[in-house]
Amino acid sequence: MTEMTANAQGYSGAKQKIQKFGRFLSGMIMPNIGAFIAWGLITTLFIPTGWIPNENLAKLVGPMIVYMLPALIGYTGGKLVGGVRGGVVGTVATMGVIVGTDIPMFIGAMMMGPLGGWCIKKFDEAIDGKVKAGFEMLINNFSAGIIGGGLALLGFKAIGPVVERFSNALGNGVGAIVDAGLLPLASVFVEPAKILFLNNAINHGVFGPLGISEAAETGKSIFFMIETNPGPGLGILLAFWLFGKGMAKNSAPGAIIIHFLGGIHEIYFPYVLMKPVLILAAIGGGASGVLTFSIFNAGLVATPSPGSIFAELAMTPRGGYVGTLAGVIVATAVSFVIAAFFLKRDKSMTDESLQAAQAKTVSNKGKKSAVIDTEVKSSADVKLIVVACDAGMGSSAMGATKLRNKLVKAGIGIEVVNKAIEDIPENADIVVTQENLAARAASVCPTAELIQIVNFMDNQYQDELVERLKGSGTPVVESKAPVEEVKESAVEIIEEDLILRKENILLNMPSEDKISAIKRAGQLLVDGGYVEPSYIDAMLEREEVVSTYIGNHLAIPHGVGSAKETIKKSGIVVIQYPEGVKFNDNDTAYLVIGIAGVGNEHLTILSNIAMTFEKVETVYDLAKETDVDIIYNTFTQD
Repeated sequence: MTEMTANAQGYSGAKQKIQKFGRFLSGMIMPNIGAFIAWGLITTLFIPTGWIPNENLAKLVGPMIVYMLPALIGYTGGKLVGGVRGGVVGTVATMGVIVGTDIPMFIGAMMMGPLGGWCIKKFDEAIDGKVKAGFEMLINNFSAGIIGGGLALLGFKAIGPVVERFSNALGNGVGAIVDAGLLPLASVFVEPAKILFLNNAINHGVFGPLGISEAAETGKSIFFMIETNPGPGLGILLAFWLFGKGMAKNSAPGAIIIHFLGGIHEIYFPYVLMKPVLILAAIGGGASGVLTFSIFNAGLVATPSPGSIFAELAMTPRGGYVGTLAGVIVATAVSFVIAAFFLKRDKSMTDESLQAAQAKTVSNKGKKSAVIDTEVKSSADVKLIVVACDAGMGSSAMGATKLRNKLVKAGIGIEVVNKAIEDIPENADIVVTQENLAARAASVCPTAELIQIVNFMDNQYQDELVERLKGSGTPVVESKAPVEEVKESAVEIIEEDLILRKENILLNMPSEDKISAIKRAGQLLVDGGYVEPSYIDAMLEREEVVSTYIGNHLAIPHGVGSAKETIKKSGIVVIQYPEGVKFNDNDTAYLVIGIAGVGNEHLTILSNIAMTFEKVETVYDLAKETDVDIIYNTFTQD
């Protein structure tokens, strides 16, 4: 039993490492998919065999695949490891392998980019606190130049040629497999890997570079079609629609639309997991699809992402639609026949089995709840929690304050900070952000657990997280400032620097749309001398990115991070709307608090706001208040 447990733990650990590696590879590739698609479209349009051949415009194809795409991968990989400086050094390092070889250097970029980021990160850590004032820019610029230049030379002379030989050998080996007609056997590994979320390492680490290299020579590649074919999943879902029972049968039509048209393949994974023998249907469909692609000499010009039928057709070169559609149809038919065979003989299928399979799918991906979209960290491993929003100012600061105080009360000494999305540190263990910012957060820090929320004042996710982390982290020490001290410091800053003035509190304003309310708050900040007029546009831009409604009938509009240079001094304004302002379909704000913060000054006042409005009843009371002094005192006193 002990040996079995150890083996299971070893498998789980190995799977997590592969998933982590796959996510890191995805973190380098996925942010640049648009660039790959742009190259693919230009290729399929303008090369001699394209839709509208154009010798002049076709000159874009070579430089884009040889220089632009590897450089983008190198920058992204460097940034993932070492931030913006890591991205710059990673790009310089990548140029060494690009220029030093004769093939598109995607594997080299995946190596040199992170290597550059790691080197500059280690250098920065080594000199932290040791640079004399006034020499920071000199050291930063020359260190990046020297390290980047050195890595470029290393890539040019040593790493590039080695990677080129490896790539050629890999290509020859894969070519031999293709020539022998054995490529369909790849589905034996690919289809189970998809179900277990282990496919990213294969898809982005092997098929992607091979496909790009082949497409550069022939204008298309079958390697783009192996993992992305929606046929196997479609066949399985159709079988459940016709021969399934209960919830599985009723939910299949909706899943078909999401999978086949939307390209979200993971929607069919629970259906396979509820009856694992159906993995044979996925393998059979995948293998027959690849065989059909091979017979028709089919291929795509770039990776179809996501794997929707629309993306597949968009990346199909001129004259290749018959082969593409044939492969998808055959894969669908084969997987359907195999799945139907097993489903018609199944007598044990229940709604509970589908629910259990959905939970298993969540577990395979590393989720624990609906708000977590990445591998869940062990509570003992959590040292840093980052609450992130677009600008790193208003809403995330309040959310960080609430979470920090709850951890302190629970006796958990885990550090909680708020950051802009682009400034999330790479050593973050947990990142909390709003749902529509989740993809950006994951690309910045792919190794962190990601918790997606609707608003930062949500008590439920905070309480669940605190409960999960109990018994972990360093015990809280006396140097941790209690809540009362935070509030006292807020009073001192307000009284000394006049962050809030009574004339910037407007009462009993008639209801208006959210754009007008944001403009009104912004104009108050301008009139108060806190910001330049352009800050109002930044506030509206911020609202377009993600709503500044934070919950508890409270909205805190503020500018995007790039607008900080337009802030003259820290300040807030308060507007009361007794009838409310509708920020979203179900979100009405009775108090609109405009914020502009220089440096970290605004964090203290936001700490006070977070504590003051932790209970929605407080907002209700202030929404009816007619005395400015009472509202002012609520913001400025403990």
